[in-house]
Amino acid sequence: MKKLTLLFFFIGLHAFAQTSFPDLNLTNLDGKTITLKTEFNEPDKLYVFSFWATWCAPCINELDELNDIQEDWKKEANFEIIAVSTDDSRTQKRVKPLINGKGWTYKILLDTNQDLKRALSIVNIPYTIVVKNNKIVHIQNGYVPGSEIELFEKLKTL
Repeated sequence: MKKLTLLFFFIGLHAFAQTSFPDLNLTNLDGKTITLKTEFNEPDKLYVFSFWATWCAPCINELDELNDIQEDWKKEANFEIIAVSTDDSRTQKRVKPLINGKGWTYKILLDTNQDLKRALSIVNIPYTIVVKNNKIVHIQNGYVPGSEIELFEKLKTL
C-alpha cells in the first residue's frame, strides 16, 4: 500500500510540474537570447512549441506540414508555431541551412544544451507542446501523417 501511495504521489507531482511552462532562456538563429516567458506571453494566444532535430525525419515531415497549413489555421485560431531545435553542438550547424532550404516561416529557437527539453521531461522527438498563458494545455508526442489535423482540432477548442 505504501508503494502504491508513493507511486500516485510521484505521478501527481509529475503532472503538476508539467502544467507550468519553464522560464528559461534559449537563443534564436541570430544568436539573440530569448526569454521564453517574456517573448511568448500574449494573453490567450496559443504557442505551439514543436521540438525537433535535423536528423529526425518525422520531425521534419511534421514541420513541413505545419508550415504548409498554418496560414489557413490562423483564420480559426490565435496561435504561433515555434520550432525548437534540440540539435547538439555537433549537429547544430545543420539547422540554419535546413531551415533556409525548407523555407519555414516559424520562429526557430536553439535548445543546444537541451535545457528546455530536460525541464519538460521530453524523451523522444517529435514532441509538441501547446502553451496558453504560460501554462501547458496540450501535449502531442510523435508524428504520423494526419497528426497535424488532430492538433488543429485541439487548438480550436483551447
